[in-house]
Amino acid sequence: MPNQVQSKSDTKYDLKERTARFGEAVIKFVRTLPSNSVNNPLVSQIMRSATSVGANYMEADTAESKKDFQHKIGLCKKESKETMHWFRMFAQANQDRKEEIRGLWKEVRELTLIFSKIVINSKNTHAI
Repeated sequence: MPNQVQSKSDTKYDLKERTARFGEAVIKFVRTLPSNSVNNPLVSQIMRSATSVGANYMEADTAESKKDFQHKIGLCKKESKETMHWFRMFAQANQDRKEEIRGLWKEVRELTLIFSKIVINSKNTHAI
């Protein structure tokens, strides 16, 4: 199937692409928020955690050992859980945007569950 565009359902299982698209969606979201004393620190926090999910996954994908892989996947899980927290804070600070925030929160929750399962599975196997 070279030269064919991947369908959206195919990319759902490509974690490199999925985490990149999630980071991009967060960037687009925060660009639409009003700049104020509540949103500004939240934006700073969520930009770090949300975009590092994909960066850490890229590192895990090229891990040099099982231990390195487990560590990097653990960081993916940690950063995605932190991002869930920041979205909760955004929902409180921007109640008129709750539905949009809920969609982003659901995606990062799915990513958290995926990384949690990978962490468990990597502890139960002998190879990466």
